[in-house]
Amino acid sequence: MIQSTVPETSDVPKRRLGRTEEQVSAIGMGGFHIGQPNQADAEMIALIHAAVDRGITFLDNSWDYNAGMSELRMGRALSYGGYRDKVFLMTKIDGRTKAAATEQIEQSLNRLLTDRIDLLQFHENIRPDDADRIFAEGGAFEAAIEAKRAGKIRYIGFTGHKNPDYHLHMIDVAAKHDFTFDTVQMPLNVMDAHYESFEKKVIPVALKLDMGILAMKTFGDHHILDTKTVDPIDMLHYGMNLPTSVVITGIDKPEILDQALRAASTFEPLSDERVAAMLAKTADAARDGKTELYKTSHFFDSTVQNPNWLG
Repeated sequence: MIQSTVPETSDVPKRRLGRTEEQVSAIGMGGFHIGQPNQADAEMIALIHAAVDRGITFLDNSWDYNAGMSELRMGRALSYGGYRDKVFLMTKIDGRTKAAATEQIEQSLNRLLTDRIDLLQFHENIRPDDADRIFAEGGAFEAAIEAKRAGKIRYIGFTGHKNPDYHLHMIDVAAKHDFTFDTVQMPLNVMDAHYESFEKKVIPVALKLDMGILAMKTFGDHHILDTKTVDPIDMLHYGMNLPTSVVITGIDKPEILDQALRAASTFEPLSDERVAAMLAKTADAARDGKTELYKTSHFFDSTVQNPNWLG
């Protein structure tokens, strides 16, 4: 078992998750990294426990992460000692049809060893027609609504990392079906403001609808971090400085957990001058989206590489 160097208690602030009125930790634990095959089950379970013990209550996951291993490990971790009731559990599905989405919801519930998912999100809204497929007759939205009525899920949101216009389209299509998403997840980081910006285009709309805003891609996997333009703690602070409910970050070792908790406990609102200085440092590296491969390539597009997941 791993030994964490994180203090026994951490001052992780809570934030309101939009219209849900739930209170969740300002930093969330990403689900992808804890399911990687080069990691030992016992070590990752211990890491999840350490994160929750020290104040992280928002847990991220997805049906497709590491062929299900991310959900399996998280489920095992939460099945111990009442941990499930200490967290707000989110996972995502890829299915665009009702049949595919229904099957994936059931698989996620089984892997996570729970009878309820707090937040289910439609994953990878990365194509111009994803929203139309999800809300079509016999589409995934029908599966989500049925699961919510059955008490299997509590809230519904969506994610995407490609183009802010696709997010706006998803919100518009939902409105035409008299539905408002509870949450929206998107890349929000020190590079995003310079290129195809979710911060500039989507955040204002999400705020008007009181949707919980979930930030991801703080480090762009490692590509933004590799530029060394901004300190990692400052990168996390940048995301927390936006009107986000949660900044989700990948955590796969105790020192990375330490870093996330340090960012959460030391955060104070950034001055306009401080934000401007960060953006000035990142402007060149952000040009043309060259450090945001999730926007400019298919490197992060799991449903492009596995189109059968869409149904």
